[in-house]
Amino acid sequence: MKTALSVSARLLAASVCIAGGSAAAQAPIKIGEINSYKALPQNLVPYKQGWLLAQEEVNAAGGVLGRKLETVFRDDNGNPGDAVRMAEELLSRENVDILAGVTLSHVGLALTDFAKQKKVFFLASGPLSDKVVWDNGNRYTYRLRSGTHALASSVIGEAAKLGKKRWAVVYPNYEYGQAAVAAFKEGMKKVQPDIEFVAEQAPPLGKIDAGAVVQALADAKPDAIFNVMFGSDLTKLAREGKTRGLFEGRDVVSLLTGEPEYLDPLKGDAPVNWIVTGYPYANIDTPEHKAFLAAYQKKYNDYPRLNSIVGYATVKAIAAGVQKAGSTDTEKLIAAFKGLQFGSPFGPVVFRPQDNQSTLGIFVGRTAVQDGKGVMPSGAYVDGAKLQPPEEQIRKLRSAP
Repeated sequence: MKTALSVSARLLAASVCIAGGSAAAQAPIKIGEINSYKALPQNLVPYKQGWLLAQEEVNAAGGVLGRKLETVFRDDNGNPGDAVRMAEELLSRENVDILAGVTLSHVGLALTDFAKQKKVFFLASGPLSDKVVWDNGNRYTYRLRSGTHALASSVIGEAAKLGKKRWAVVYPNYEYGQAAVAAFKEGMKKVQPDIEFVAEQAPPLGKIDAGAVVQALADAKPDAIFNVMFGSDLTKLAREGKTRGLFEGRDVVSLLTGEPEYLDPLKGDAPVNWIVTGYPYANIDTPEHKAFLAAYQKKYNDYPRLNSIVGYATVKAIAAGVQKAGSTDTEKLIAAFKGLQFGSPFGPVVFRPQDNQSTLGIFVGRTAVQDGKGVMPSGAYVDGAKLQPPEEQIRKLRSAP
């Protein structure tokens, strides 16, 4: 009798273990996503839409390792301290497997350090500061979007073709703006040694006195202008500059301005014929992008923004990384993301083993106004792999204390 009971007990225990194991195997892969939803709605609404579209596609195809993806979204209020608190909560209360997200650079740097301290995998979606992968980079942090150096480098070729000697620069006075101008100056001096920078305006982020800035730029009488202002600062600068004739007869090279997020608010006041980085979504003639555009428009009855691509590609990268790792274990993910290749609406993308930076590229083109609306009608795609500093420089930056 004792033997029979013992056997029954063992069989019952085994069946419970099997059932429990099956349930665990089907538990969703949880991603903790942190971003500045309230602070940057023009960027983050399309970002989240792109994210959810990709997640829906992955799950409809059977998920990853037989498990669905599930995302827990948190708002960092544009504040590094809040971002760290959200990350702590996501790990301890929500038991997420992976951390991802961030748009603002200073928030990205805070979570880069958090990932290192907590030894947790973190895929930074879009912070532009290169310190995320270079000076402050660590083995736990990867970044999807190309950063400041790549953005500035992408326009050097077109800027040099202008053959202009006297340049003025205008940028927001914080890490992103400062780094972008430094990279642009360095790149231009290499290809055009006689270049002169005759004026520099660096208003605080979000607090531009557009009239004073435009007047100071005009007084310097530059041949061309390099602009790094974006968001509401760009809107004010473009409108005030147009009113005062600053851009008449002058070439302008401008980062980010060709993104629909920043052109849309300007409407008919959008700049014409500026050389810009951006997203010519209506005229990217590749199978990958056509499929993405059709799916996005069908789901949301709207056109995508660049941040739609960033959110979508982040999820696709996570799915590919987990699939390659065969697990959500941090160490296995770190190994899997080294050299990981995955598909994006811009084509194949690779995470570079030397600095954990993806090769997602950048479109460079010119702006126009069509039907009373600012657009970037077309653009040449520059592979992100072609926009990075020399390997020796990256090694020095990554090894810095």
